[in-house]
Amino acid sequence: MLLLAGAVIVAASMFYTNHIAKGLENDERKKVELWADAYKRINNLSDNTDIGFMFDIIKNNKTVPAILTDDKKHIVAYVNVDSARAAKDTSYLRRQLNLMVSQHQPIQIDITEKIKNYIFYRDSYLLSELKIFPYAQLAIIMLFIGLAYYAFSASRKGEQNRVWVGMAKETAHQLGTPLSSMSGWIEHLKNHVQANELPLIEEMEKDVSRLELVAERFSKIGSAPSLTEQNIGEVVGKTMDYIRKRASKNVEFHLEQTPDDNITAHINLTLFNWVVENLLKNALDAMEEGKGKIDVKISRAGNHVHLDITDSGKGISRSNINAVFKPGYSTKKRGWGLGLTLSKRIIENYHHGKIFVKESSPGKGTTFRIVLKG
Repeated sequence: MLLLAGAVIVAASMFYTNHIAKGLENDERKKVELWADAYKRINNLSDNTDIGFMFDIIKNNKTVPAILTDDKKHIVAYVNVDSARAAKDTSYLRRQLNLMVSQHQPIQIDITEKIKNYIFYRDSYLLSELKIFPYAQLAIIMLFIGLAYYAFSASRKGEQNRVWVGMAKETAHQLGTPLSSMSGWIEHLKNHVQANELPLIEEMEKDVSRLELVAERFSKIGSAPSLTEQNIGEVVGKTMDYIRKRASKNVEFHLEQTPDDNITAHINLTLFNWVVENLLKNALDAMEEGKGKIDVKISRAGNHVHLDITDSGKGISRSNINAVFKPGYSTKKRGWGLGLTLSKRIIENYHHGKIFVKESSPGKGTTFRIVLKG
Protein backbone atom coordinates (compact mmCIF):
# COMPACT_ATOMS: atom_id res chain seq x y z
CA MET A 1 0.00 0.00 0.00
CA LEU A 2 2.89 2.35 0.79
CA LEU A 3 4.53 1.57 -2.54
CA LEU A 4 1.25 2.02 -4.41
CA ALA A 5 0.51 5.34 -2.71
CA GLY A 6 4.06 6.53 -3.36
CA ALA A 7 3.85 5.50 -7.03
CA VAL A 8 0.56 7.40 -7.49
CA ILE A 9 1.95 10.53 -5.82
CA VAL A 10 5.15 10.44 -7.86
CA ALA A 11 3.30 9.77 -11.14
CA ALA A 12 0.87 12.64 -10.53
CA SER A 13 3.67 14.96 -9.46
CA MET A 14 5.85 14.09 -12.46
CA PHE A 15 2.94 14.51 -14.88
CA TYR A 16 2.01 17.93 -13.47
CA THR A 17 5.63 19.09 -13.20
CA ASN A 18 6.39 17.96 -16.76
CA HIS A 19 3.26 19.79 -17.93
CA ILE A 20 4.49 23.00 -16.30
CA ALA A 21 8.05 22.46 -17.58
CA LYS A 22 6.75 21.92 -21.13
CA GLY A 23 4.76 25.16 -20.97
CA LEU A 24 7.77 27.05 -19.60
CA GLU A 25 10.00 25.51 -22.29
CA ASN A 26 7.61 26.67 -25.03
CA ASP A 27 7.45 30.11 -23.44
CA GLU A 28 11.25 30.35 -23.40
CA ARG A 29 11.48 29.39 -27.08
CA LYS A 30 8.93 32.04 -27.97
CA LYS A 31 11.00 34.52 -25.97
CA VAL A 32 14.14 33.59 -27.92
CA GLU A 33 12.20 33.71 -31.21
CA LEU A 34 10.98 37.19 -30.29
CA TRP A 35 14.58 38.16 -29.52
CA ALA A 36 15.66 36.75 -32.89
CA ASP A 37 12.92 38.69 -34.68
CA ALA A 38 13.94 41.89 -32.92
CA TYR A 39 17.57 41.34 -33.90
CA LYS A 40 16.52 40.72 -37.50
CA ARG A 41 14.46 43.91 -37.63
CA ILE A 42 17.31 45.94 -36.17
CA ASN A 43 19.60 44.67 -38.91
CA ASN A 44 16.97 45.34 -41.61
CA LEU A 45 16.87 49.14 -41.46
CA SER A 46 14.61 49.32 -44.50
CA ASP A 47 11.66 48.44 -42.25
CA ASN A 48 9.91 51.23 -40.42
CA THR A 49 10.75 49.66 -37.09
CA ASP A 50 10.83 51.16 -33.62
CA ILE A 51 14.48 50.32 -32.91
CA GLY A 52 14.22 51.38 -29.25
CA PHE A 53 11.37 48.94 -28.71
CA MET A 54 13.38 46.17 -30.36
CA PHE A 55 16.33 46.88 -28.09
CA ASP A 56 13.99 46.74 -25.09
CA ILE A 57 12.87 43.24 -26.22
CA ILE A 58 16.48 42.10 -26.42
CA LYS A 59 17.38 43.57 -23.01
CA ASN A 60 14.28 42.11 -21.32
CA ASN A 61 15.52 38.56 -21.83
CA LYS A 62 17.19 38.12 -18.42
CA THR A 63 16.64 34.43 -17.83
CA VAL A 64 17.36 32.39 -20.98
CA PRO A 65 21.07 31.92 -21.79
CA ALA A 66 21.61 32.47 -25.53
CA ILE A 67 24.48 32.87 -27.98
CA LEU A 68 24.30 34.56 -31.39
CA THR A 69 26.56 33.12 -34.12
CA ASP A 70 27.15 33.63 -37.82
CA ASP A 71 26.61 30.87 -40.36
CA LYS A 72 30.04 29.42 -39.50
CA LYS A 73 29.21 29.27 -35.78
CA HIS A 74 31.55 32.11 -34.90
CA ILE A 75 30.23 33.72 -31.74
CA VAL A 76 28.92 37.24 -32.38
CA ALA A 77 27.16 38.01 -29.11
CA TYR A 78 25.73 36.33 -26.02
CA VAL A 79 23.30 37.03 -23.21
CA ASN A 80 22.70 35.62 -19.70
CA VAL A 81 26.04 33.82 -19.78
CA ASP A 82 28.72 34.36 -17.13
CA SER A 83 30.68 37.16 -18.78
CA ALA A 84 33.37 37.25 -16.06
CA ARG A 85 34.12 33.57 -16.59
CA ALA A 86 34.01 34.03 -20.36
CA ALA A 87 36.67 36.75 -20.04
CA LYS A 88 38.99 34.44 -18.03
CA ASP A 89 38.34 31.17 -19.88
CA THR A 90 38.52 31.42 -23.67
CA SER A 91 36.88 28.01 -24.15
CA TYR A 92 33.97 28.70 -21.80
CA LEU A 93 31.69 30.22 -24.43
CA ARG A 94 32.46 27.38 -26.85
CA ARG A 95 31.47 24.81 -24.20
CA GLN A 96 28.27 26.70 -23.55
CA LEU A 97 27.55 26.75 -27.27
CA ASN A 98 28.07 22.99 -27.54
CA LEU A 99 25.68 22.50 -24.62
CA MET A 100 23.07 24.67 -26.33
CA VAL A 101 23.48 22.73 -29.59
CA SER A 102 22.72 19.50 -27.72
CA GLN A 103 19.60 20.92 -26.04
CA HIS A 104 17.60 22.82 -28.66
CA GLN A 105 17.38 23.46 -32.38
CA PRO A 106 18.80 26.92 -33.17
CA ILE A 107 16.65 29.76 -34.44
CA GLN A 108 17.72 30.99 -37.88
CA ILE A 109 17.87 34.73 -38.63
CA ASP A 110 17.90 35.69 -42.31
CA ILE A 111 19.84 38.94 -42.46
CA THR A 112 20.01 38.83 -46.28
CA GLU A 113 19.57 36.07 -48.80
CA LYS A 114 23.17 35.04 -48.31
CA ILE A 115 23.87 36.16 -44.76
CA LYS A 116 22.33 34.11 -41.99
CA ASN A 117 22.80 34.24 -38.24
CA TYR A 118 21.74 31.68 -35.64
CA ILE A 119 20.62 31.97 -32.05
CA PHE A 120 21.43 29.02 -29.84
CA TYR A 121 19.95 28.79 -26.35
CA ARG A 122 19.54 26.44 -23.41
CA ASP A 123 17.08 26.03 -20.58
CA SER A 124 17.00 28.71 -17.95
CA TYR A 125 18.07 27.90 -14.39
CA LEU A 126 14.45 27.77 -13.26
CA LEU A 127 13.45 25.35 -16.03
CA SER A 128 16.47 23.12 -15.32
CA GLU A 129 15.55 22.97 -11.64
CA LEU A 130 11.94 22.24 -12.51
CA LYS A 131 12.93 19.29 -14.71
CA ILE A 132 15.09 17.81 -11.92
CA PHE A 133 12.46 18.36 -9.24
CA PRO A 134 10.32 15.21 -9.93
CA TYR A 135 13.37 12.95 -9.60
CA ALA A 136 14.40 14.62 -6.35
CA GLN A 137 10.84 14.22 -5.13
CA LEU A 138 10.89 10.56 -6.19
CA ALA A 139 14.07 9.99 -4.17
CA ILE A 140 12.57 11.68 -1.10
CA ILE A 141 9.32 9.69 -1.33
CA MET A 142 11.18 6.40 -1.84
CA LEU A 143 13.36 7.21 1.17
CA PHE A 144 10.26 7.97 3.22
CA ILE A 145 8.60 4.72 2.11
CA GLY A 146 11.77 2.79 2.93
CA LEU A 147 12.00 4.31 6.41
CA ALA A 148 8.28 3.76 7.01
CA TYR A 149 8.53 0.15 5.88
CA TYR A 150 11.58 -0.42 8.07
CA ALA A 151 9.84 1.10 11.09
CA PHE A 152 6.69 -0.96 10.43
CA SER A 153 8.72 -4.17 10.00
CA ALA A 154 10.75 -3.51 13.14
CA SER A 155 7.58 -2.79 15.11
CA ARG A 156 5.88 -5.91 13.81
CA LYS A 157 8.94 -8.06 14.45
CA GLY A 158 9.24 -6.63 17.96
CA GLU A 159 5.59 -7.42 18.62
CA GLN A 160 6.04 -10.97 17.31
CA ASN A 161 9.09 -11.40 19.52
CA ARG A 162 7.19 -10.22 22.59
CA VAL A 163 4.31 -12.58 21.82
CA TRP A 164 6.69 -15.49 21.26
CA VAL A 165 8.66 -14.79 24.46
CA GLY A 166 5.44 -14.47 26.41
CA MET A 167 4.12 -17.78 25.05
CA ALA A 168 7.43 -19.54 25.78
CA LYS A 169 7.60 -18.33 29.37
CA GLU A 170 3.94 -19.09 29.96
CA THR A 171 4.48 -22.62 28.58
CA ALA A 172 7.41 -23.13 30.98
CA HIS A 173 5.30 -21.82 33.86
CA GLN A 174 2.35 -24.06 33.01
CA LEU A 175 4.61 -27.13 32.80
CA GLY A 176 6.10 -26.45 36.21
CA THR A 177 3.05 -27.37 38.31
CA PRO A 178 2.25 -30.79 36.77
CA LEU A 179 5.97 -31.67 36.70
CA SER A 180 6.30 -31.01 40.43
CA SER A 181 3.22 -33.13 41.03
CA MET A 182 4.54 -35.95 38.85
CA SER A 183 7.86 -35.94 40.72
CA GLY A 184 5.97 -36.29 43.98
CA TRP A 185 3.88 -39.16 42.66
CA ILE A 186 7.00 -40.96 41.41
CA GLU A 187 8.57 -40.73 44.84
CA HIS A 188 5.36 -42.11 46.31
CA LEU A 189 5.31 -45.01 43.82
CA LYS A 190 8.88 -45.97 44.67
CA ASN A 191 7.72 -46.86 48.16
CA HIS A 192 4.69 -48.88 47.03
CA VAL A 193 5.82 -50.98 44.05
CA GLN A 194 7.49 -54.34 43.77
CA ALA A 195 11.23 -54.51 43.16
CA ASN A 196 10.70 -55.81 39.62
CA GLU A 197 8.69 -52.66 38.80
CA LEU A 198 11.42 -50.20 39.79
CA PRO A 199 12.92 -50.07 36.25
CA LEU A 200 9.57 -48.71 35.04
CA ILE A 201 9.67 -46.01 37.69
CA GLU A 202 13.21 -45.10 36.63
CA GLU A 203 12.07 -44.65 33.02
CA MET A 204 9.27 -42.42 34.24
CA GLU A 205 11.86 -40.36 36.11
CA LYS A 206 13.85 -39.96 32.89
CA ASP A 207 10.76 -38.72 31.07
CA VAL A 208 10.00 -36.24 33.83
CA SER A 209 13.62 -35.03 33.75
CA ARG A 210 13.27 -34.59 30.02
CA LEU A 211 10.13 -32.50 30.46
CA GLU A 212 11.91 -30.39 33.08
CA LEU A 213 14.70 -29.75 30.55
CA VAL A 214 12.12 -28.68 27.95
CA ALA A 215 10.52 -26.32 30.47
CA GLU A 216 13.94 -24.87 31.31
CA ARG A 217 14.65 -24.26 27.63
CA PHE A 218 11.40 -22.37 27.15
CA SER A 219 12.01 -20.34 30.32
CA LYS A 220 15.33 -19.06 28.94
CA ILE A 221 13.80 -17.63 25.73
CA GLY A 222 13.76 -13.84 25.87
CA SER A 223 16.31 -13.69 28.68
CA ALA A 224 20.02 -13.04 28.35
CA PRO A 225 21.48 -16.53 28.93
CA SER A 226 24.86 -16.90 30.56
CA LEU A 227 27.58 -18.35 28.32
CA THR A 228 30.28 -20.62 29.67
CA GLU A 229 33.28 -22.21 28.00
CA GLN A 230 32.45 -25.78 27.08
CA ASN A 231 34.13 -28.61 25.19
CA ILE A 232 32.01 -28.74 22.02
CA GLY A 233 32.94 -32.36 21.27
CA GLU A 234 31.72 -33.55 24.67
CA VAL A 235 28.53 -31.52 24.48
CA VAL A 236 27.65 -32.70 20.97
CA GLY A 237 28.66 -36.29 21.80
CA LYS A 238 26.23 -36.49 24.74
CA THR A 239 23.36 -35.13 22.62
CA MET A 240 24.18 -37.60 19.85
CA ASP A 241 24.12 -40.49 22.36
CA TYR A 242 20.69 -39.39 23.57
CA ILE A 243 19.30 -39.20 20.02
CA ARG A 244 21.01 -42.45 18.93
CA LYS A 245 19.21 -44.46 21.63
CA ARG A 246 15.87 -43.19 20.38
CA ALA A 247 16.59 -43.49 16.64
CA SER A 248 16.24 -46.41 14.27
CA LYS A 249 18.98 -49.02 14.44
CA ASN A 250 19.39 -48.55 10.68
CA VAL A 251 20.78 -45.03 11.11
CA GLU A 252 24.56 -44.69 11.59
CA PHE A 253 25.95 -41.87 13.72
CA HIS A 254 29.54 -40.68 13.33
CA LEU A 255 31.34 -37.88 15.18
CA GLU A 256 34.58 -36.54 13.70
CA GLN A 257 36.91 -34.01 15.27
CA THR A 258 40.21 -32.46 14.28
CA PRO A 259 43.39 -33.69 16.01
CA ASP A 260 42.80 -30.93 18.56
CA ASP A 261 40.01 -32.68 20.47
CA ASN A 262 39.83 -29.92 23.07
CA ILE A 263 37.81 -27.54 20.90
CA THR A 264 35.95 -25.14 23.18
CA ALA A 265 33.51 -22.28 22.70
CA HIS A 266 31.38 -20.08 24.92
CA ILE A 267 27.83 -21.43 24.84
CA ASN A 268 24.71 -21.75 26.94
CA LEU A 269 24.61 -25.49 27.51
CA THR A 270 20.83 -25.85 27.70
CA LEU A 271 20.04 -23.80 24.59
CA PHE A 272 22.95 -25.08 22.51
CA ASN A 273 21.93 -28.68 23.21
CA TRP A 274 18.46 -27.75 21.98
CA VAL A 275 19.89 -26.56 18.66
CA VAL A 276 21.98 -29.70 18.13
CA GLU A 277 19.01 -31.86 19.07
CA ASN A 278 16.78 -30.03 16.58
CA LEU A 279 19.30 -30.50 13.77
CA LEU A 280 19.76 -34.20 14.55
CA LYS A 281 15.99 -34.76 14.68
CA ASN A 282 15.58 -32.97 11.36
CA ALA A 283 18.30 -35.20 9.91
CA LEU A 284 16.42 -38.30 11.13
CA ASP A 285 13.14 -37.00 9.68
CA ALA A 286 14.88 -36.58 6.31
CA MET A 287 15.80 -40.28 6.21
CA GLU A 288 13.64 -42.39 3.94
CA GLU A 289 12.40 -45.61 5.55
CA GLY A 290 14.49 -44.87 8.65
CA LYS A 291 17.78 -45.72 6.95
CA GLY A 292 20.81 -43.53 6.47
CA LYS A 293 23.83 -41.88 8.00
CA ILE A 294 24.48 -38.78 10.08
CA ASP A 295 27.99 -37.35 10.15
CA VAL A 296 28.95 -34.62 12.62
CA LYS A 297 32.26 -32.83 12.18
CA ILE A 298 33.79 -30.34 14.60
CA SER A 299 36.73 -28.21 13.47
CA ARG A 300 38.47 -24.96 14.25
CA ALA A 301 38.94 -22.19 11.66
CA GLY A 302 40.99 -19.35 13.11
CA ASN A 303 39.04 -17.83 15.99
CA HIS A 304 35.86 -19.72 15.10
CA VAL A 305 34.51 -23.21 15.69
CA HIS A 306 32.63 -24.96 12.87
CA LEU A 307 30.05 -27.65 13.56
CA ASP A 308 28.80 -29.45 10.42
CA ILE A 309 25.87 -31.86 10.64
CA THR A 310 25.42 -33.89 7.45
CA ASP A 311 22.65 -36.36 6.69
CA SER A 312 22.06 -38.72 3.78
CA GLY A 313 18.38 -37.84 3.58
CA LYS A 314 16.18 -36.47 0.82
CA GLY A 315 17.86 -33.06 0.71
CA ILE A 316 16.41 -29.60 0.15
CA SER A 317 15.57 -28.05 -3.21
CA ARG A 318 17.43 -24.88 -4.14
CA SER A 319 14.20 -22.86 -4.06
CA ASN A 320 13.56 -23.83 -0.42
CA ILE A 321 17.04 -23.36 1.04
CA ASN A 322 16.34 -19.75 2.04
CA ALA A 323 12.96 -20.69 3.54
CA VAL A 324 14.00 -23.45 5.93
CA PHE A 325 14.60 -21.02 8.81
CA LYS A 326 11.29 -19.20 8.39
CA PRO A 327 8.49 -19.92 10.89
CA GLY A 328 6.03 -22.50 9.64
CA TYR A 329 8.32 -24.13 7.09
CA SER A 330 8.16 -27.91 7.41
CA THR A 331 8.08 -30.97 5.19
CA LYS A 332 6.49 -33.03 7.96
CA LYS A 333 2.77 -33.52 8.47
CA ARG A 334 3.11 -32.83 12.19
CA GLY A 335 4.76 -29.95 14.03
CA TRP A 336 4.67 -26.20 13.63
CA GLY A 337 7.92 -25.79 11.71
CA LEU A 338 9.58 -23.77 14.48
CA GLY A 339 12.61 -25.96 15.22
CA LEU A 340 15.01 -24.33 12.77
CA THR A 341 13.57 -20.89 13.47
CA LEU A 342 14.35 -21.32 17.15
CA SER A 343 17.78 -22.73 16.34
CA LYS A 344 18.64 -19.68 14.23
CA ARG A 345 17.46 -17.33 16.96
CA ILE A 346 19.46 -19.16 19.65
CA ILE A 347 22.69 -19.25 17.62
CA GLU A 348 22.54 -15.74 16.18
CA ASN A 349 20.84 -13.73 18.94
CA TYR A 350 22.21 -15.47 22.03
CA HIS A 351 25.54 -16.89 20.86
CA HIS A 352 26.35 -14.23 18.22
CA GLY A 353 27.19 -16.98 15.73
CA LYS A 354 25.80 -18.16 12.42
CA ILE A 355 23.74 -21.13 11.24
CA PHE A 356 23.01 -21.87 7.60
CA VAL A 357 22.61 -24.58 4.98
CA LYS A 358 26.16 -25.19 3.80
CA GLU A 359 25.10 -27.47 0.95
CA SER A 360 22.16 -29.63 -0.06
CA SER A 361 21.21 -31.78 -3.04
CA PRO A 362 17.80 -33.42 -3.54
CA GLY A 363 18.19 -37.15 -3.00
CA LYS A 364 21.74 -36.85 -1.63
CA GLY A 365 21.41 -35.10 1.71
CA THR A 366 21.99 -31.81 3.52
CA THR A 367 24.76 -30.20 5.56
CA PHE A 368 23.93 -27.58 8.19
CA ARG A 369 26.80 -25.50 9.55
CA ILE A 370 26.99 -23.72 12.90
CA VAL A 371 29.74 -21.13 13.37
CA LEU A 372 30.66 -20.11 16.93
CA LYS A 373 33.27 -17.77 18.31
CA GLY A 374 36.11 -19.86 19.72
